Amino acid sequence: MSSPSNCQDDAARYPSNTGDFLHGAWPSPLQAADVAAGAVRRTEPRIAGAWAYWVEERPLDHGRGSVVRVRLDEPGAGPVDVPHSAEADIRTAVHEYGGGAWLPFEAADGSHFVLASCMSDHRVRLFDATGAAAPCAVTPEPDIPRGLRYADPALVPAPPGGPGGAAVSPVSVWVRESHDGTGNEPRNELVAIHLDGTVSVVATGADFYSSPRPSPDGSALAYLSWDHPNMPWDHVRLHLVDLGGGMAVPGTDRVLVDGPALSQPAWSPDGELHTVTDVHGWWSIHRVDTETGATESMLGDAAAGGEHGREFGVPAWVFAQATYGWSIDGMLWCTWTSGGVGHLGIIRDGQLEEIPSGFTDFGRLVVTAGGSVVTVAAGWTRRAAVMEIASDGTHRQLSASEPSALEPSDVSVPEPFTFDSNEGRQAHAFFFPPANSAVTAQPDDPPPLMVLSHGGPTGSARSSLDLGVQYWTTRGIAVVDVNYGGSTGYGTAFRNLLRGQWGVVDTQDCIAAALHLAAAGAADSQRLVIKGGSAGGYTTLCALTGSDVFAAGISRYGVADLEALARDTHKFEARYLDGLIGPWPEQADLYRERSPIWRTDQLRTPMIVLQGTEDRVVPQSQSEQVVAALADAGVPHAYLLFEGEGHGFRRGPNIVAALEAELSFLGQVLGFEPAGDITRVEVRGGRQQQSQ
Repeated sequence: MSSPSNCQDDAARYPSNTGDFLHGAWPSPLQAADVAAGAVRRTEPRIAGAWAYWVEERPLDHGRGSVVRVRLDEPGAGPVDVPHSAEADIRTAVHEYGGGAWLPFEAADGSHFVLASCMSDHRVRLFDATGAAAPCAVTPEPDIPRGLRYADPALVPAPPGGPGGAAVSPVSVWVRESHDGTGNEPRNELVAIHLDGTVSVVATGADFYSSPRPSPDGSALAYLSWDHPNMPWDHVRLHLVDLGGGMAVPGTDRVLVDGPALSQPAWSPDGELHTVTDVHGWWSIHRVDTETGATESMLGDAAAGGEHGREFGVPAWVFAQATYGWSIDGMLWCTWTSGGVGHLGIIRDGQLEEIPSGFTDFGRLVVTAGGSVVTVAAGWTRRAAVMEIASDGTHRQLSASEPSALEPSDVSVPEPFTFDSNEGRQAHAFFFPPANSAVTAQPDDPPPLMVLSHGGPTGSARSSLDLGVQYWTTRGIAVVDVNYGGSTGYGTAFRNLLRGQWGVVDTQDCIAAALHLAAAGAADSQRLVIKGGSAGGYTTLCALTGSDVFAAGISRYGVADLEALARDTHKFEARYLDGLIGPWPEQADLYRERSPIWRTDQLRTPMIVLQGTEDRVVPQSQSEQVVAALADAGVPHAYLLFEGEGHGFRRGPNIVAALEAELSFLGQVLGFEPAGDITRVEVRGGRQQQSQ
């Protein structure tokens, strides 16, 4: 790694009157404000009657979650917000990561309602979808403010012939997380909630619960549970309990399937139970015998073995995920990942048929009464949008259209590749070369490279257009998004490569990806940068304290002290490190060995650190330890602390400030002057490279 001052001679390569620019200084059509405006997060499409619903989290509205709906039987209809008060924020903090905060339903008279948890106090409220009636709280006021949290609801179908022929009963089953304000671990349970506010416990005693799913006739409830130290992608139990009037029948709860990594229990229209399991080494959809608990792959035993490299499941970081669902006539829609890229298809008679939709990334899916599917879909050149897709691949966009800040010629389309890493291991990545139609790149001048390390670490790089990536590629900086060992989408064995090896395998693979591209001439070996958030921030810190490969680093709310994380983190991840590192405190020495904060004497690479004050996953103190170490060592660094932000930046102004600060920082360290009017970040310590 060269010192920052070695980049000073670069300015001589580009006479200012030629129209050529330093990499990093390319004039980009994409501004940080465009990234923030395009960061509207659409999730969890659902169906009620002839309407499709979803949630939008809008950075320009303080990241607030709003429910949106559109009629499916009116092709020209546009989306409308479900009216609720300005302070309502449809989200939940169960497991801290949330998901599944709401559900819509159609009453017997055709009117529509939304049951939703609101972040302001975590109470469940009933909203009239048209705004004809004021919202009303359903769950009682907790003894401790915000002490009861709710997630992952499902309505219990009414018995046939119920009053008025109602399609649903006034009972829903939720995961409830109870906090007592003492600092003890919260208690997780399943509860039945009646619209009159009555709450009764359905299941209790396990450390965690998810996915309560009533049978089509309302006579039984399937659900998942697991205990410390397991995570939901390790070992999970599938239960079945009889229901009566929406209540659990005492003495009928039994475990149908005891592991391994189960997720997404769901019932077919004819009352057969299914789940996603990795029993054969890849997540696949299985039918479950409700008498014996035996499972059978929907694709047959050969395909279940994973010979085709398809992964039909995703890690359960959030609630209410769905990678499969049925049409009324029994057609099974599904999504899967292969080679890190998403696919959509239909299973008929044990055969998988891919639907040529043109998209490469899919979120939760739900099937309409007409047999089409509604999902959040994206492509390499298309931002995520709520789409209705037919079985022939034709589709229409349901969410609002947004102007694009990028022309197709300015979009960097990635090149997937597999590369060799340490000890004969291989890893995977997407390489995004610089792309900007207004700039002519110099063929003999490889660009700087930004290595992205995704979070989790049990996660993956997304296979879709990310304006946060294009922000860099349009400025002449290449990006590689690494699916290191431990990532999902490549089978159980690959996912388990991080067992006991976090901070080792992920770091090695990110370094190997950078060196591979530099050796191929696709990146400048003297201008390699690594960036990550959360677990990816930990990998960034490990790379910077354990190697001299990188010229700069960017850490967003990164883990620095594993012992502090083990002591202080929230319940959901309280024992996550048992599998990634080892049991604590029994292996305290290993925790210190793997903690970047204990190796800060080796930290000599300029860094920018970004953190939110309300982060309950990686507390502010972790980032401040890193900043203090950088200051003590005189290493060039910058630190941005965002008031009110949690684990991830949701508010538009903060998204803008973070990106511009990172760009300004890299310009000062790597020796280029960013184009356009951006706020210059203050870099402290050492001598920064100036390119004036």
